[in-house]
Amino acid sequence: MATVGHSRLKKSPTMVSSLSSVRTIIICLLVVALPTVVLLHRRQELVSAACAGAPGSGKAGWAGDLRRVHFSWNHLRFSEGNSPPETLKIAAFSRKWPTASVPGGMERHALTLHSALARRGHRVHVFTSPPEGGPPVEAATMLELHFIEGPAGQWRPNDAWSLFKAEDDREPFDVVHSESVALPHPLARDLPNLAVSWHGNALESLQSLLFQAVAQSPEEPFLSGLTSGLQGQPLKVVQEIAFFKDYTHHVATTESNGEMLRDVYQIPDGRVHVINTGIDEEFSPDENLGRSFREEIGVPANATLVMGVAGRLVRDKGHSLLHRAFSRLVKDHPGVYLVVVGSGPWAKRYGELRPQVMALGAVPSAKLKAFYNAIDVFVNPTLRPQGLDLMLMEAMQCGTPIMATRFPSIKGTLIVDEEFGHLFAPNVEALAEALETAVREGPRRLAERGRAGRNYAASMFTARKMAAAYERLFLCIKRESYCSYPLHFDL
Repeated sequence: MATVGHSRLKKSPTMVSSLSSVRTIIICLLVVALPTVVLLHRRQELVSAACAGAPGSGKAGWAGDLRRVHFSWNHLRFSEGNSPPETLKIAAFSRKWPTASVPGGMERHALTLHSALARRGHRVHVFTSPPEGGPPVEAATMLELHFIEGPAGQWRPNDAWSLFKAEDDREPFDVVHSESVALPHPLARDLPNLAVSWHGNALESLQSLLFQAVAQSPEEPFLSGLTSGLQGQPLKVVQEIAFFKDYTHHVATTESNGEMLRDVYQIPDGRVHVINTGIDEEFSPDENLGRSFREEIGVPANATLVMGVAGRLVRDKGHSLLHRAFSRLVKDHPGVYLVVVGSGPWAKRYGELRPQVMALGAVPSAKLKAFYNAIDVFVNPTLRPQGLDLMLMEAMQCGTPIMATRFPSIKGTLIVDEEFGHLFAPNVEALAEALETAVREGPRRLAERGRAGRNYAASMFTARKMAAAYERLFLCIKRESYCSYPLHFDL
């Protein structure tokens, strides 16, 4: 018996090596990622508290040099209706340009921002790769699009730079804008009038790997997926810290990312600016549209609660968490339904939970407004702490309460008031508890939360608000006198 017991405890060299690798990887992640998470969490609470003035009120009369503002410029009042004090010639670099298909987050940001700037009278030249899947979306027709030559969707920055230089030599640009590293730092370092928008960074990606590891379901391969994701990531963080300084102005889309740029990437205060992403105002409450969508997809009339999730159905979006948490929920609440919009590996797994889960696959962007209005709560279990999911903002604009992972970017920018929705830690137990809370509250209470979130989103996350803030930054880059706030045309 003693021999048998000993053989059960004995580990093979391969097993010991694997376990050691797992421990090493997790320790590495904890050492690198968690101190930053704690720092940002604490700093974010301070920033949120300092910025708790009434939306659109001018932050309780704040005045001064806009380059010294730490909170989001969306809180300030800029002239959205009047013509700008002068017209700018703007160059925009974007690796891809959206077509009729649903674009990614950075592409949507570029399209929405620069279309809005063009509507305000500015001349916007976009340098990008040939479009995939058809002609550019109709909204882009007001822009001057410069497509590099070559295969669709393949970004070659040096070719884009040549097009830019030819146009700049003809008539100089007032300001240059890059979506992330679309304009690489060896080219960017010589542009004093450059602003780059960051939708995330390598350190946040490293943190995401930690959350994905902790949230892994038992049937998913653990070590292989984690180690492949870690390859080269710490070095990439170091490289980013080294070259980020080559960009003259940095625009963070969340307050937490702004703090990281200042405190970790060591970018001076006057070169980091926080401007939250805005979305087109086509997203709005419409009960009739939502009711029709429910009927169209077959949601039973006696459903007690309808939840929704949308986006890419992949691991880093947290679908392992939601699948397991909702599997528990429906055992006790058979009248609760989950509508899943999007495509990806987890689509098949959601299909196993029919009829309570209705997996629709990818839907046209024109249908998203109907989807948001058809659900009682929008769930986003993302395991990526970087950037902002535009779908959270779209749901808020439609008056739908949101339920999301408690990351600094979400807590400090979107669910800044507990009335707007629910936050949960990135694990199954916390998400399951949040889902239970939503069921207990019911549609009527959730609708109250949705209306509160809608009021906040309408004051903060519109395309016009975002464009007005970027316009002021670009004017400030061109002429220092525009860096003071408020000016006569702000009132």
